[in-house]
Amino acid sequence: MDKSEKLYIVIPAYNEEETIPDVVNDWYPIVEKIGKESRLVIIDDGSKDHTHDILTKLSESRKQMVVLHKKNGGHGDTVLYGYQYAIKQHASYIFQTDSDGQTRSSEFAQFWKLRHQYHMVIGHRNKRQDGISRVFVTKTLQVVCFLCFHVWLKDANTPFRLMEVKSLKTIMKYIPEGYNLPNVAISALYTKKGYKVKYIPITFLPRQGGVNSINLKKIAKIGEKAVGDFIKIRKGLRK
Repeated sequence: MDKSEKLYIVIPAYNEEETIPDVVNDWYPIVEKIGKESRLVIIDDGSKDHTHDILTKLSESRKQMVVLHKKNGGHGDTVLYGYQYAIKQHASYIFQTDSDGQTRSSEFAQFWKLRHQYHMVIGHRNKRQDGISRVFVTKTLQVVCFLCFHVWLKDANTPFRLMEVKSLKTIMKYIPEGYNLPNVAISALYTKKGYKVKYIPITFLPRQGGVNSINLKKIAKIGEKAVGDFIKIRKGLRK
């Protein structure tokens, strides 16, 4: 393993006091194993429960854990905040997952092994356990991406992705600040730009705590907003 390689695991969190201790305990050993310069970065998106206090306490005994706090801006805005932080810290690779306990750290190793062969490795949730509404969101975004970018993505918005920072920095130039669906746009742009992308099947568990806030009304709004935002990004590609 190249000791100069720095992995930053980026995890957004909002009102996850039930799940966050297990998530930290699950993922922190990964950065310890990769190297002393690697970090577990958890961004508290203005939580109203005890998430921030719990994270602060957990970080006291974990030297390679970074806790960031920001004003509430939503999942996409928080993910971008984490990416930008990791890039400024000169990370070599960024891995993003979520704080609801739906992914398994044990499946990360196969992604890390492929880091030199692909610019991005994405988890494919082929056997999801998080409800039909979430599956419908993914399918909707697949269609929207195809219509806007003319690329077909197996799973555009998976919160289990390893990205080479050098290529991500190029792609981030097209993503507006605070953008609502950055992972979807990033997946589409990597493919559109001809970067090497690999999909690997992963386990996707039911939410381990908290409440699923997705409903049909929100799905319709997501799809409508995505179309407009993707068209703007597509126009930026032509400049």
